[in-house]
This record gives sequence, C-alpha cells and structure tokens, in this order.
Amino acid sequence: MNREYHRWYSQRLNRDMDVLLYGHSGEPIILVPTSKGRFYQAEDFGLISALSDCISAGRYVVVCVDSVDEESWYNKDVAPAVRVARHAQWEDYLVNEVVPLVRGRASGGRLTLAGCSLGGFHTYNVGLRHPHVFQRLISMGGKFETEDFLDGHHDEQVYFHTAPQWLPGLHDTGRLNALRRVEMTLAVGEHDFCRPSNEHLSKLLWQKDIRNDLSIWNGGTHDWPVWRQMIRQYLPA
Repeated sequence: MNREYHRWYSQRLNRDMDVLLYGHSGEPIILVPTSKGRFYQAEDFGLISALSDCISAGRYVVVCVDSVDEESWYNKDVAPAVRVARHAQWEDYLVNEVVPLVRGRASGGRLTLAGCSLGGFHTYNVGLRHPHVFQRLISMGGKFETEDFLDGHHDEQVYFHTAPQWLPGLHDTGRLNALRRVEMTLAVGEHDFCRPSNEHLSKLLWQKDIRNDLSIWNGGTHDWPVWRQMIRQYLPA
C-alpha cells in the first residue's frame, strides 16, 4: 500500500501542518481525527488497516489530517470567540488546502469526509457548510453541539459553526437542494453517550427533507473497535 507523508506551511493557520496519504488511485477520502488527535491517529488505531485491502486495490485515496482542537475548541486560555475563529481557520485550511491535494491524487469520484467522535463533529460541522465540496459525510460516534466548548458564549460565528443551531433556520432553496444531494451517514453505538445528538441531528435533517442514514449499532459503545467495524461497512471494497 502506497503511504506518503506530507508537510507544508499553511498561511491560513500560520503554522506547519502534517498529513498522511494512502493509496494510488480511487475515490478521495479525508479522515479527521478524534479530540486533539494527530494525523497518524487513524493508522495507530487501525482504521487504515481496516481499509488496507481497498486502498491497495485502488478503491480509495485516503488523506489523514491534523486537527487544531487544542488551539480552538479546547483552548481555555483564550476567549470563546477566539476558539471559534481558530476553528474557522482550520476549516478554511481543510477546504482550500487538503481538498485540492486529495482531489489531485485521486482518480475521480465523490469526495468523502469522515471521522470518529470529535472527527464526526468536524465532518458534519464542515461538510454541511460545504455541500458543493463534499459528496459524502460519514460520522462514527460524533456529537454535534458546541455549547460545552464555549462557556455560555454565543454569537453569529458560533451559530454558523453549530449545525443543530443554523439548520432549522435554513430556507435557501439552492443550498437545501445541494445538501439533499450529499450522501449522509450518522453511525453511533446503541450505548454511546453521543447517540441522542445523532438522533437529534438526523431529525433536523429530515425536517428539511435531507435524506440521511441514522444507524444505531446494537451493543455498540464509544470506542475504536466499533469504529473499525463501522468504517469497513461504510467504505466497502
């Protein structure tokens, strides 16, 4: 299996950023790590191994990115508005720097954004805002609210970076139609503490006639063994 390490300086984040790229051809996939996770997390915890035969066969090109969670959502040393602004810079980096990389290396097809836990949050937080960029969203054990990160702070930036807040007020026909073309999976374990958040987001999406697959895994918890099974199911050979 082809494996490449890439590092470049991001003007959007004013720092070096690392990625790992796997594969030589196929559909493009971006994997986002869990809370405060690094670009090598998916490899360390077996998600890449779960897909290795598909990647080697030319089914997928997978790029695993770094987060800046410690500088954004988890950074209690700065004001909540600064945390959200830092996240917005990371989103800009993801869409305008990582997407061209994986698109340029893939052989075509839909672009998938996927992640576990906070990576699932990022998947929908970013993916729903950019339905013309991402054609498939896969969250595994995600939680989609932002209130726990922001010490009660709320402003326009918070609103537009919190899908359960802005989605009910979305009425733009063009954007709704774009969202209706995106393939959406919300997978969560039966005993995962994030299950209510998944059920809530799924309901909000259906209220806008946005099709989504809410999959509750019997006996599943919030842990890597479940997510390794999930990714294999939702990214089949």
